[in-house]
Amino acid sequence: MRTMRTLTAAVALTAAFSLAACTGGTVTGGGESATPASGDIAVEGGEITFQTWSLKNDRFSPYFEGVIAAFEKENPGVKVNWIDQPGDGYEDKILQQANSGELPDVINLPPEFAYKLAQVDQLVDLKAADSAKVGEYVEGATNAYVYPNIEGVYGYPWYLGTDLNWYNTKMLSEAGVDATKLPTDLDALFAMASEVAKASNGNIKMISDVPRTGTLSAAGVEIFKDGQFVFNTPEAVKVVERYKKAYEDGAMPAEALNADYLGNKTLYFQGKTAWTTGAAGFASDLAKEAPTLVPDTVVTPRIGHPPLFIQGISVSKTSKYPELALKFAQYVTNTDNQVEFVKIAQGFFPGTKAANENPDAFTSVIESDLQKVATEAAAAALGDATPEYPIQFTYDMDTYLKQQMALAVKGEIGIQEALDKAVEYANKNLVK
Repeated sequence: MRTMRTLTAAVALTAAFSLAACTGGTVTGGGESATPASGDIAVEGGEITFQTWSLKNDRFSPYFEGVIAAFEKENPGVKVNWIDQPGDGYEDKILQQANSGELPDVINLPPEFAYKLAQVDQLVDLKAADSAKVGEYVEGATNAYVYPNIEGVYGYPWYLGTDLNWYNTKMLSEAGVDATKLPTDLDALFAMASEVAKASNGNIKMISDVPRTGTLSAAGVEIFKDGQFVFNTPEAVKVVERYKKAYEDGAMPAEALNADYLGNKTLYFQGKTAWTTGAAGFASDLAKEAPTLVPDTVVTPRIGHPPLFIQGISVSKTSKYPELALKFAQYVTNTDNQVEFVKIAQGFFPGTKAANENPDAFTSVIESDLQKVATEAAAAALGDATPEYPIQFTYDMDTYLKQQMALAVKGEIGIQEALDKAVEYANKNLVK
């Protein structure tokens, strides 16, 4: 096992990884942007709102309160109001805020959410506002905030991650499986899932989610081509067939097909499944939510192509204090503050180039052996990671795909029919 000090080369690759997300394009109309010129931003007071996504809690609140206090001290007369939205329904909340003219001044947005707001001219073009500052962030992650047919950059990369495999070796051993020989491809994974289910009379499940675009993409299925969704291919059918067989063999819990499904992560915490996927930070969540499972959990690289997860900070174009909002967005995402953040959000990586040049600054605080292994695995994968799905794939499209996949896995409709319907729905609702 490599030591944490040898992470430097792997993490440094994040500065060079390329994204499959659509980039570049032509200029859209849009209105004039009330943004300052490049260079140091001077502010003379003002009050802004900063919104995060499911981060106001015992773990992160002290950090944000400290960042805001330090910013206000450095900028007399300034007031930053911090609000936080729960995890569920965040995209709907963002759109409601935009429609009602109540979009926060500085907003935590993943690229796909920022895309919707950029399409309707609700976000500041950060490149036009301060082109030199944009160059300080990891280029591949910044490109995730560059959209087709829209000029500019619409988010500062904040923290980055990728998916990994997590196994409960105790449960696997109880089913007579050699937990030291874990799968490295989908065929082996699903063969193990069926073996475990049969050996335990269906009591031990492994597959705990229906196939999604990320599942298909990781297996090499093309999702989007020439401006259309195209994931209803024979290769995609083969992927879904694995899930259908797993369900028939008793390797998948019935609740994974329900509309109110809480997710594979929750089932793993509850000891109902022996395998799940999750970012490297899953180790910290496991220690908090289900500490008795930590000794029996091992982590391995994601099977197939690794996905790239990005969270960023955007600035509202309707802010009454645009200079102040931009300055705070840059402040909360500067190298020092990003390093301090990922010390807490262990397993994730900062979004600035400078922060990734010295990974010891944020990995040296990791004490958990499981978290160390997970962080190393994530660092090694980031160089090849790309987004799970194209930026045009919306939450509604994903919901419809899940519904069709559940029907196909249960055998209520054919797999090809389910994929065809999902592709038809996605293309019908595609905003160009």
